Amino acid sequence: MDMVNSEKAITVEGTIMTVLPGTMFRVALANDHLVLAHISGKMRKRFIRLTIGDRVKMEMSTYDTAKARIVYRL
Repeated sequence: MDMVNSEKAITVEGTIMTVLPGTMFRVALANDHLVLAHISGKMRKRFIRLTIGDRVKMEMSTYDTAKARIVYRL
């Protein structure tokens, strides 16, 4: 089931603009589009800290491009 979901996901890179409560972040993409992103479970488990200005890799659904999941800190 995970393989089907990852095939549909769009992988994009962005820069964290704002840190919001509840491990949520406002991330700017290269085309200046702002998305609301949350940390993936593996990053939460490994206590990866993110701050303003960090570059991140995200997965986005093709259905809702206003939200994303942060999967990697660059």
